Amino acid sequence: MRAFLIVLDSVGIGAAPDAADYGDAGANTLGHLSVAAGGLAVPSLRRLGLGNIPALLPGGITIRGVPPVLTPAASFGAMQEMSQGKDTTTGHWEMAGLELPKGFHVFPPQEPSFPPDLVRTFEQRTGRKLIGNKAASGTQIIDELGERQMKDGSWIAYTSADSVFQIAAHEETIPLPELYRGCEIARALCNPLRIGRIIARPFVGTPGAFRRTENRRDFSYPLPEPTILNRLQEASVTTLTVGKLDDIFAKSGISESFHAENNADAQADLLNIAGQRQDRLFTFANLIDFDMLYGHRRDARGYARALENVDRFLGELLPLLHPDDVLMITADHGNDPTFKGTDHTREFVPLLAYRPGVAGRSLGIRKGFYDIAQSLATRFGIPRMPRGAGFL
Repeated sequence: MRAFLIVLDSVGIGAAPDAADYGDAGANTLGHLSVAAGGLAVPSLRRLGLGNIPALLPGGITIRGVPPVLTPAASFGAMQEMSQGKDTTTGHWEMAGLELPKGFHVFPPQEPSFPPDLVRTFEQRTGRKLIGNKAASGTQIIDELGERQMKDGSWIAYTSADSVFQIAAHEETIPLPELYRGCEIARALCNPLRIGRIIARPFVGTPGAFRRTENRRDFSYPLPEPTILNRLQEASVTTLTVGKLDDIFAKSGISESFHAENNADAQADLLNIAGQRQDRLFTFANLIDFDMLYGHRRDARGYARALENVDRFLGELLPLLHPDDVLMITADHGNDPTFKGTDHTREFVPLLAYRPGVAGRSLGIRKGFYDIAQSLATRFGIPRMPRGAGFL
C-alpha cells in the first residue's frame, strides 16, 4: 500500500469565503489564468476530474479548455483552509493535520519592516549590516541593492505579504555556509515573533544581470505538535518528501528527503519512487515552479505552460501506480497571476483523489486541509488525527 500527495504550489481554484479579509475577493488562479492563456491543454487532469470542481464552488469559474467529464477517473472536490494565513507553511502544515487559528505574524510592508531590536541583534550576531528592510519582490530588490551588497558585504533582508524574513546575498560575496548560518541566527531571533519562515535567497551574476540560484533554503518555525508524517513514521510507514518539504517540516517525521528546487527535478524523483516496489510508503511532494516562477511574477502564460508540463508528467506517473495505491493532488494556497500585487491569494484549493480502477465521485467542499491527514490515517490503519474527516 502506497500513498502519494502532490501539491501544485499556489494552484488555487477560486476565492475562499473569507478572501475579502485578505484583500483577495475575486481571485481565481486556475479560472483566470486559463482565460489569460487562451485555454489549458491538460488531458490527464481533465480525465481525473479537474474540470468538475468549479461547479461545486459558489460562483465557480469554468477552467477554459478543461470542461467537466461524465465519468472522472478520480474523486474530486475542493478544500477550504481553516488556519489563518495564505502561505506555504500554513497550507502544508494544515494538510499534515495541524491548524493555526492565530496564524503567523506578518511584518508591515513599509520601510522599515523589521523591529529595530531585531535588526540590531541580527547585525551584532552576524557581523554584517542589513539593508533593504521592507516588503519587496525578490528579483526587484536584488536588482535594486545587489551591487551595493557586493560592495559592502551586507545582507539584503526583505519581507512580503507572507510571514517571512528573507535574506539575499551574492554567493561570491557571502559564501553559502555563512548565508545559511545567518538564516539560523535569524530563525532563533524570529521565533518569539512567530515568523513562519526564514528564507535564504542566494544569487549570482553581475549588476543588471543578477539571477537567483537553486541554493535557496527555508528555515521553518518549530512544529507545534506531531503531524501525519510523525504518526506514519511511528507506525513503520516509510515517509518521503520531494521538493522543499524537508525545510517546511524541519525534517521532522521524514524518513528520507529528495530536496528539489524546481518541478523537473521533483517530477524525476517522483517517477523514480513510483517505479519501485516498496510497500507501506507515503510520498509528500511539492511542485514549486507555479508559485516561484509564474504566480509571483504575474506570468499567466508561463503558469499555463507549467501546468501543461505537469500534466504530461502525470501521464507518465499514473501507469506506474499499483492497484492498491492512492494519488492525491491539491494545492497549498492561490497565487492568481492576473490579480493585483505579487502575493499569494486566499482561495479554495482543488482536490483529486485517484485510486486505480475505482470510480471517481464528488467529495464536495472539505472544511479543512487536514481532511487529507485524516484520510491518510484511515488508509494506513493508524489512530485518528485530532482534526478532519477522511474521504478515502
